[in-house]
Amino acid sequence: MYKPLTSILVKPSGPDCNLGCKYCFYLEKSKLYSEQKVHRMNDDVLEELIIQAIDQSENDISIAWQGGEPTLMGLDFFKKVIELEKKHGVGRTIGNGLQTNGYLLNEEWAEFLAEYNWLVGISVDGTEHIHNKHRLTPNGKNTWEVVHRNAEMLLKKGVAVNVLTTLTDYSADYIEEIYHFHKQMGFEFMQFIPIVEKDKNDPTKAADFSLSAEKYGKVLCKLWDLWRDDFVNGKPTTSIRHFENLFFTYVGFEAPECTMQKECGSYTVIEHNGDVYSCDFFVSNKWKLGNIMNKDIVEMLNSPKQENFGKAKNDLPTKCKRCSYLKHCWGGCPKDRVKDPKDNGLPRFCKSYLMFFAHADKELQEMAKLWHQQQDEIDKQNQAKPYNIMKDFAEFYKNKQ
Repeated sequence: MYKPLTSILVKPSGPDCNLGCKYCFYLEKSKLYSEQKVHRMNDDVLEELIIQAIDQSENDISIAWQGGEPTLMGLDFFKKVIELEKKHGVGRTIGNGLQTNGYLLNEEWAEFLAEYNWLVGISVDGTEHIHNKHRLTPNGKNTWEVVHRNAEMLLKKGVAVNVLTTLTDYSADYIEEIYHFHKQMGFEFMQFIPIVEKDKNDPTKAADFSLSAEKYGKVLCKLWDLWRDDFVNGKPTTSIRHFENLFFTYVGFEAPECTMQKECGSYTVIEHNGDVYSCDFFVSNKWKLGNIMNKDIVEMLNSPKQENFGKAKNDLPTKCKRCSYLKHCWGGCPKDRVKDPKDNGLPRFCKSYLMFFAHADKELQEMAKLWHQQQDEIDKQNQAKPYNIMKDFAEFYKNKQ
């Protein structure tokens, strides 16, 4: 089936980063580009990227600028991005997002991001002792104080901020502390990312900091309770991406997040030199699709190699295929099946999801039932669009209280 080009993930500084987070999976990608110590996207690649993204998309396009650490490019690079989007995208809708560790931000950055309505995902693992456990500079210095200050600055400047929080064996023990800290900071949009990486000294097992299935299950249950307890008049006061994506699947839509989709391959990753890969977690020679300087992005997105990559997600054990919750998780992200070899390709977090569904499935079903009742009650011409599901549900649920 033809896949339209709706979003791309761009790494303008490649695997380069000013931090040395212990669990980072992308720093090692520098081996793919070992002929250079510093990796930066040049003007020709940037303009070709912008032109293709605009011309090959249909109505709108979302561009996520990631790393490594994209702010290493400097603010002038992103001002050039805006100039090129204005030049080539007249009459089109272009959304930009920046995922950053926050260490290099300043007021000029914040003003730029606010002026052009960029969505910023900033990596904050929680309070000081949690954040500094793994998020350090290359020479081992703590980063929390600087990142915390810069995160506050973004919020004060009115930048749209989504906090990205990794879940490790350590941080999972403090999930309530993390949640309340994020709320106190003013982070209304939260994304929690389970970490699984191979042990660098023993590739036959997962690294010690990797999140276990049991701990992740407990985290999901606790977060659900915290999230639901914070509803006011039936309306969520915080956004947790995992739960909102999950709600899509309960009301009959495909989840926006690829982790919960039946197949992978809905987007591509573009490296600093224009190389295109199947997925952020599978940047390797095996899954290289080509280069934008001699191929179209949409062509690579719909290539047989990308199709094969996407379908590989369905290679699940019989237990999964018979599971009544399969349509709500689809086995999770395939990278978690290969990061811990002892799992033999099985979904690492299967136990986690089963723990969570035992805890929240009945309530999710009731929420979905109420949402469908709402759809029957409103005029068909004003039916809720999928991406407004939680907002529309909240309004309806409030009226039922």
